Amino acid sequence: MRRLRKEKSVSQHETIHQAPSEGYSRGLNARTVQMIALGGAIGTGLFYGAGGAIEEAGPSLILAYLAAGLAIFVIMRALGELLTYRPISGSFAEYAEEFLGRFFGFATGWAYWAVWAATCMAEITVAGKYVEYWWPSVPTWLTALVVLLVLFSANLISVKLFGEAEFWFSAIKITAILGMILIGIGVLTLGFGHATNPTVTNLWADGGVFPNGFGSALMSLQVVMFAYVGVELVGVTAGEAKDPKQTLRKAINTLPFRIGLFYVGSLIVILSVASWQDFHAGKSPFVEVLEQIGIPAAAGIMNFVLLTAALSSCNSGIYSTGRMLRSLSLRHEAPEALGRLSSRQVPYVGITMSAAAMIIGVIVNILSPDRAFVYITSVSTIGIIFVWGVILACHLRYRRFVNRGALPASDYRLPGAPYTNWIALTFLAFVVVLLFFTEAGRIALAVGAVFGVLVGGGYFALLGRASSRY
Repeated sequence: MRRLRKEKSVSQHETIHQAPSEGYSRGLNARTVQMIALGGAIGTGLFYGAGGAIEEAGPSLILAYLAAGLAIFVIMRALGELLTYRPISGSFAEYAEEFLGRFFGFATGWAYWAVWAATCMAEITVAGKYVEYWWPSVPTWLTALVVLLVLFSANLISVKLFGEAEFWFSAIKITAILGMILIGIGVLTLGFGHATNPTVTNLWADGGVFPNGFGSALMSLQVVMFAYVGVELVGVTAGEAKDPKQTLRKAINTLPFRIGLFYVGSLIVILSVASWQDFHAGKSPFVEVLEQIGIPAAAGIMNFVLLTAALSSCNSGIYSTGRMLRSLSLRHEAPEALGRLSSRQVPYVGITMSAAAMIIGVIVNILSPDRAFVYITSVSTIGIIFVWGVILACHLRYRRFVNRGALPASDYRLPGAPYTNWIALTFLAFVVVLLFFTEAGRIALAVGAVFGVLVGGGYFALLGRASSRY
């Protein structure tokens, strides 16, 4: 159902807090959404990017993941409260328009599209790196192109196929992390394998928890924040999830467990089995630690798992960008053609445009294969920080209207609001400041500024077209 919306005050939205069907098929069941929530944020930021982050920050990277994880939990609980108020696909842009005004709705929608387009570029970049493990002669850009074409085709078929693919991709990732943690614990407690001096004292033995200084730990936050891209994906599934209010609530409630086990837990085990000095940028610490333990074929198996993780994240990227473009189209903030659905209720035009934009990732790999991952992830990081900040700001506005009695209260509330909102917003602002101190971060800020100018120009052009109609 198409909803034509002009900029309205929040009080005018009192009667539409139930989610419309939006024309989508609710093909994502609770099992699928739960697994998307569990595995959605487990991607190359952790599996691949952690290698360079460990080299830079040492064991203090664990603390960086924990601090960022607390901020992410606040963001997701704020999003959860908004989703139980009104679950809808393209939720971030919808809430931004409702609570902050049409410009923020427009900017948030396009920013989130750009985030996942860049993230997918990073994932296909790393997919090429993983394939090099077996076939070093295959160029990274060729693997990236093949992966993009395969996942693009799968997303065109149906949302159910996307959900099933994501379910099994996530299941593989989760099983692999749990297996690696159990193997690591076995090495530490039973002493099997060939790792050199596996002991928890490795967490502080070689130069302490902050071997390269506290500043290096802070600088690692750029990679850490990229690793969490995807936690908000459950919000995009709202338009196609069965019983979205209950399903999304359960998915968000598992977040502290996921952060504690998959991020913090896995890094504690890895950095206990081997010294942080044994890990380096450009190679997955998960593969390296298994190579050190010496389990036959384990490193190759883990490399396959990491390849599926990259495929999973890119699969999610193509899915979310197509839905966000359609959401923008239905609000007349993108070309009307992007709102078209196929006979299988798939936004095929939006998916096609997104995949075409992701070809940029292939080009970057041709021009700068060694630095492609760093450049692309930096751009994604600045975009997702903006989107997460908008979610927190929307929640603040929503609570304000609830307190006035203008909107219905949700029974799934963010603890400690509004103070926790402001703490998380301050943390996000701090990460943006840190970007000024790295080359990749400055490039990301420059790209972000150019993108901001383009968004601003697009918005004023949109207003010009709208005014010419009346």
